[in-house]
Amino acid sequence: MSVRKKVVTLDEFIIQREKDFPFATGDLSALLRDIGVAAKIVHREVNKAGLVDILGSVGTNNVQGEEVKKLDVFANDVFISSLSAGGQCSGIASEENEGIVQMENDYCSTGKYVIAMDPLDGSSNIDVNVSIGTIFSIYRRVTENGTVTNEDFLQPGKNLVAAGYVIYGSSTMLVYSTGNGVNGFTLDPSIGEFCLSHPNIKIPENGSTYSVNQGNYLKFSEGVRAYIKYCQGIDDENPKPYSLRYIGSMVADLHRNLLKGGIFFYPADTSAPNGKLRLLYECNPMAYIVEQAGGIATTGTQSVLEVQPTSLHQRVPVFIGSKNMVNKAVSFLKQYEEVKA
Repeated sequence: MSVRKKVVTLDEFIIQREKDFPFATGDLSALLRDIGVAAKIVHREVNKAGLVDILGSVGTNNVQGEEVKKLDVFANDVFISSLSAGGQCSGIASEENEGIVQMENDYCSTGKYVIAMDPLDGSSNIDVNVSIGTIFSIYRRVTENGTVTNEDFLQPGKNLVAAGYVIYGSSTMLVYSTGNGVNGFTLDPSIGEFCLSHPNIKIPENGSTYSVNQGNYLKFSEGVRAYIKYCQGIDDENPKPYSLRYIGSMVADLHRNLLKGGIFFYPADTSAPNGKLRLLYECNPMAYIVEQAGGIATTGTQSVLEVQPTSLHQRVPVFIGSKNMVNKAVSFLKQYEEVKA
């Protein structure tokens, strides 16, 4: 008779891992548990989105100029509410808010951490039932007690103490790292718990898929276009073409590549010379996860985690994924930049 493997819940795992931080006070663990609770609430609404009035637009745009979907607003409110309840978080920077959201809890002015998040990544996919997600990153605040400032958030990604994402797909998963590897938890709706399903995730050094909005091909630089041709097999070194897989949700595209291997890139182009994706809310946390899993994340010229942010909604180009694939992409960028020079 086989012995059934013990199920490890997210809460149990977080408590077990506290020993990895000899000076931990439990605040970071509490924050991660609060994120897990908020993710369960968003999961519930996502899974009944077609049955209630939370699909579609509220008729306004967010600070990025993008149309705000009803579920965006709901997710933003849920995460802010959950994170403000415990007192460990002093402030939140969200893609949906122009400025910092100050926590109103009496204890929040003394909280050690601040959080930058994209509460609902891939929101353009909401109405068509395609995977969407939440991306979060946690920094230790650098100012003294009291009101948090931009300085607390404008830290390079290398200063992160934790980051992760939730993907709401055929199943809901929470993937996170605190600097000691990457672990994934799948929500079991029957017991309402995230359970460890993907321990110690390692991204393969090579993959067979590339993810890019190829509709922008003519707007890309010569180096990027050359790399795309390489991915398509128009190169002696790569007789078998890679498969193009682009969902339009960074969480969904990178989740697949994290498990199977691959590269995701959203480069600068003529209409977005600084790139499109946000450094604080998308690129830094996903770079942290991928690099903890053995991959690489770069802007094309420097490590994403080394970029010094200058504004809350700063955008950067990004090439992220399997080590060898990202290095190959960068080699094309350097080669064509040298020719141009």
